[in-house]
Amino acid sequence: MSKSTAEPPADRIINEPMSEALSKRYLAYALSTITSRALPDVRDGLKPVQRRILYGMRVLRLDPEGGYRKCAKIVGDVMGNYHPHGDSSIYDTLVRLAQDFNVRYPLVDGQGNFGNIDGDSAAAYRYTEARMTRGAELLMEGLDENAVDFRPNYAENDEEPVVLPAGFPNLLANGATGIAVGMATSIPPHNVAEIIDAARHLIEKPKATTEELMEFVQGPDFPTGGVIVEDRASMLEAYETGRGAFRMRARWHVEDTGRGTYQIIVTEIPYQVQKSRLLEKLSELLEAKKVPLLEDVRDESAEDVRLVLVPRAKTVEPDVLMESLFRTCDLETRFSLNMNVLHKGAPQVMGLRDVLQAYLDHRREVVVRRAEFRLDKIEKRLHILEGFLKAYLNIDEVIRIIRTEDEPKPVLMKRFKISDIQAEAILNLRLRALRKLEEMEIQGEHTKLTEERDELVLLIGSVRRQWTRVSKELKAARDEFDPSTALGRRRATFEQAPTVDLAAALEATRPKEPVTVVLSAQGWIRGMKGHGLDPDTIKFKEGDGPSFTEEVMSTDKLVFMSSDGRAFMLPADKLPGGRGHGEPIRISIELEDNVAIVGMFKFEPERKRVMASSTGYGFVVPEAELESNRKAGKQIVNTGGGHLNVCVPVLGDMIAVVGTNRKMLIFPLKDLPEMPRGKGNKLQSYSGGAELADLITFDKRDGLIVVTGGRFRAFEEWKEWKGQRAQAGKVVPKGFPRTGTFSG
Repeated sequence: MSKSTAEPPADRIINEPMSEALSKRYLAYALSTITSRALPDVRDGLKPVQRRILYGMRVLRLDPEGGYRKCAKIVGDVMGNYHPHGDSSIYDTLVRLAQDFNVRYPLVDGQGNFGNIDGDSAAAYRYTEARMTRGAELLMEGLDENAVDFRPNYAENDEEPVVLPAGFPNLLANGATGIAVGMATSIPPHNVAEIIDAARHLIEKPKATTEELMEFVQGPDFPTGGVIVEDRASMLEAYETGRGAFRMRARWHVEDTGRGTYQIIVTEIPYQVQKSRLLEKLSELLEAKKVPLLEDVRDESAEDVRLVLVPRAKTVEPDVLMESLFRTCDLETRFSLNMNVLHKGAPQVMGLRDVLQAYLDHRREVVVRRAEFRLDKIEKRLHILEGFLKAYLNIDEVIRIIRTEDEPKPVLMKRFKISDIQAEAILNLRLRALRKLEEMEIQGEHTKLTEERDELVLLIGSVRRQWTRVSKELKAARDEFDPSTALGRRRATFEQAPTVDLAAALEATRPKEPVTVVLSAQGWIRGMKGHGLDPDTIKFKEGDGPSFTEEVMSTDKLVFMSSDGRAFMLPADKLPGGRGHGEPIRISIELEDNVAIVGMFKFEPERKRVMASSTGYGFVVPEAELESNRKAGKQIVNTGGGHLNVCVPVLGDMIAVVGTNRKMLIFPLKDLPEMPRGKGNKLQSYSGGAELADLITFDKRDGLIVVTGGRFRAFEEWKEWKGQRAQAGKVVPKGFPRTGTFSG
């Protein structure tokens, strides 16, 4: 048997159901994605790749005051020493940390092409250079002082920090986004000064509520600025639960162009919106004529954003124009809040207060560990200084022992009762250090270190002192991001969205022209310009003819009632033109083949109509209830196994009903209920398979008037047919239309 087909050794064969094997391995993959890639740590706000990049740059000594190094060198070192993944993922992360339009407080200072707000990508890493910013230095301050734990790198030939000391609350300052397996995180950036003020308040008042903290944290502070129009109650709920969203808009102002005209200048766009895609979307909307108030859009941006929006007419109100754009493009967006972070190694959704408290607990631990590290260093130095002082007090004897003894160290240790470390330090003293001035300096250093040691001992033993130290260090970090500086000032502001009746404003700007809407028997619809058209000039396809005709204005809407009791609505100006035969109405509405249109009329919301089915049931419905923007329509009438037969307007206080059995019944309209939808009440009783044929309303003062032979005819004796609703009625009078309907 060949080597390639040989069976594996028995000890390498695992008998395990496939479902269990897949579950275990997928769970391991999911946990790895959650903890090692997608979610940031609540303490320093960084994902592993970000932390490794910053630590790798620190190892390369790329301080803010130093020179730049090629990004290729940084990426190579990080990949080779700490992050065993592709170079593209490392470089993409490094680039993002340097982009001031993506990161509120950049942690990388980039030199070269690092992309732009238009969405252009950065140059290859062989062309760009980088170094750390002061913010990155603050995050790593204390790494040399045992502030955090270290762990072996993936190759176990070096070490990397588990978490950074985090001199400022980076999680909230720069935010984070990420998608893991079954969960995601989305945290907007905030203003560091506000976050630090809230954290210091929480130190002073540990029981402070989220509402109290929001007196300091106004809300997100996006790198690209903009205007946040979310109300305070919604933001409070989001910060309390850790879940919510913030509505943000572009910042704009009106620029006067003379002679009563103006243009709108957009200077800041919402966070993470690419300017090029925004312009592309606006151009598409203009071409599709979906923004009727906008005439043109231009990009006049240089280093700053400057988008020029030209209104269609000087009569267009700026607020109305912008409101229409906010609803149709990314000039307004929503940034979701989902503070799903790693806390004590596990994913957890936390509110603002919990995130700040977790960060403060981390900072307190850092303070204690740094104090313990410093105390240990001081103790060792004091031990040596005490040996030096003994040597200076007995300098002649020390010199004698060194000159005469073959092994001076043990003699010194025994003679002056000093340790091996102290004796070694004395033996390493240079002759120059034996001068009197040096002795005084050592005495001063000893006194100073003793005082510092006593302070550190008090600090380590007092929780209150630890919190005071944390607060002082946060105050110093706040000074680095002073709100009076360009980096520290708040960029996003808060406003209330203006109340604009956009529908009415758009209605006022639409051209108002006469239109005759024609619906054929086979369901072809068109809008022909003008009123009073000669019926003979309206052409139809062979075998087709008119079904409904309605004269309206182009600003009107039309209601279509289907035989199954649904109401549909279409704007008159969106109908196909009068050339040709139009187009099937089923393109515009969802209408089954076995369902027909039984009514078409102009929408007048203040009017009422009587709806009646072939089964003889009906009710009065306000026309406003028929409004529907859904392509599938709105169910109004429950036809009860029959079909919608009549949908006539209410024109009086009496109602006349006639059945296919040519029996007519008249009763007061008030006997019918008014309702938004349903089956209604029984109008007339039928037997022998008869159904409702027609219905009409009239005013009893005018009497019953029907159309017969193209002429109006009044029936003065109509009261003989008056009765109770739901009765069978009497046979129609002589002269009633042969069609058996009131419109003969």
